[in-house]
Amino acid sequence: MRKLAYVLLTSLLVALVGCVTINVYFPEAAAQKAADQFIGTVLDKAKPADQGNDGKDEPKPAEKPGKQPSAMLLDLLIPAAYAADTPGTPDVRIQTATTEAIRGRMQQRFQGSLGALFDSGAVGFTKDGQIAVRDASKVPLNQRAEVNASVADENRDRSALYREVANANGHPEWEAQIRATFAKGWIERARSGWYYQDPSGAWKQK
Repeated sequence: MRKLAYVLLTSLLVALVGCVTINVYFPEAAAQKAADQFIGTVLDKAKPADQGNDGKDEPKPAEKPGKQPSAMLLDLLIPAAYAADTPGTPDVRIQTATTEAIRGRMQQRFQGSLGALFDSGAVGFTKDGQIAVRDASKVPLNQRAEVNASVADENRDRSALYREVANANGHPEWEAQIRATFAKGWIERARSGWYYQDPSGAWKQK
């Protein structure tokens, strides 16, 4: 009887672990929405003032007090339905000092050299959520070392961002999925004329 009870208990524990594993899923749609918002705060802030409006001023909706778009990054990574299914789940952190610092550095780079490098076609988005020098001939020889350093800095921040988002949500195993989600978002929000890699690694122009 004792052996039978042990077998039954073990089976029950395995079943319970299986249920927990099934419930901890990657919220792809919510993650994509959050990634798009983060990317927007980087690229849109670096957008030239006259781009996309044909010289006409368009009315902007009044800003509402409360969370900024970047402050919703981590909040959206866990959907409400998942939280409801797991009573007692702690509140997801809206943002971290690390993601905010990374966002600021990315904005500065795109407002500075990176935006111009993308415009010229020298640099493009890679299929894995990074950036790369696509055509070094478009960069003056005496500036190439500086460009390579800027690209390396950007890629370090991107890797740190994907890791931080996964860790901040308590799921470091999501890092690869977070990276893939952001990779898709960077390419989708790339401006007309910018280059990106397709799934095969070939360079394409938007």
